[in-house]
Amino acid sequence: MKRLRILVVEDSLTVRRHLCEVLARDPALEVVGEAADGKRAIELCQALRPDAITLDMMLPVMSGLAATEFIMAYCPTPILVVSASVNRGELFKTYEALAAGAVEVMDKPGAAGDADWEARFVALLKLVARVRVVTHMRGRRQPRLPAALPARGADAPAPRLVALGASTGGPQALVEILRSLPAGFALPVLIVIHIGEPFGAAFAEWLDGQSRQRVRMAEDGMALGAGVLLAPPGRHLLLRGQRLYLDDGPERFSCRPSVDVLFESVARECGGGAIAALLTGMGQDGARGLLAVRAAGGATLAQDEASCVVYGMPREAALLNAAQQVLPLADIGAALVALAQTP
Repeated sequence: MKRLRILVVEDSLTVRRHLCEVLARDPALEVVGEAADGKRAIELCQALRPDAITLDMMLPVMSGLAATEFIMAYCPTPILVVSASVNRGELFKTYEALAAGAVEVMDKPGAAGDADWEARFVALLKLVARVRVVTHMRGRRQPRLPAALPARGADAPAPRLVALGASTGGPQALVEILRSLPAGFALPVLIVIHIGEPFGAAFAEWLDGQSRQRVRMAEDGMALGAGVLLAPPGRHLLLRGQRLYLDDGPERFSCRPSVDVLFESVARECGGGAIAALLTGMGQDGARGLLAVRAAGGATLAQDEASCVVYGMPREAALLNAAQQVLPLADIGAALVALAQTP
């Protein structure tokens, strides 16, 4: 069996050696290069063409973010960010790297010999290495109106809210969609994205600065109103009446917050007034919830395979016939605007 070729980028020699030792113990993986700074990481990526890169954000010479932007623009390679940074500024750089095309992020090991961390690291790296990545030139694409939109009958309820679900590749997708919405977008927007602690702590604050939309973390019991509200890490977000609630209930498909939990509550409370879109991500969370929205008479969208970083969740929705329309990412924002204005 052909081994996956990995480039390890980490400025700490101790941590780099640990990562390499963990990878060397798995017969499916081969460390083909090591770099201690961002510039060297780019040189080795171009020379070795690895299947995946583990990349720290805090690097000398050239930062992990700058290296990510260059690699995804000129030699696209799946990147797993491995970071210990939890202060606001460094978290923002991690989100920027994800928006620039890095596939996933995980924390650094607390200490050598952490078997649980090592298993998570290897498993996630194997998933990341198999992701199909494309050239990712930073910059905003002009959204265009799709040729056809999901049909809404003349007697359909007025649109009440938009619900979005995403996982791997979600930061990039959400930024593009929110930028395509007009200032003062009339409908509330509820979002579930799979970013765990410690990396999810400042995501709403970062997302708030990426478009004209106001983005906040949802709070338990808050009234539903205009703006974008994000489920906090580790808690389900659901709608009851005109209020939002946070819940510590069981995980769905190993996810909390769960897109399914949000979508199912929106289907119950809003029926045909719901608009839901399922975006890029691994696994199947959100597919059944999207089907519930469609069954309740709401409008449902899913991101297409070509524009997904990982065509997992939207694929499951397509298999269930949960999406009335499957659209490229560049079209989804315009579709949400059009749906919000009908009937």
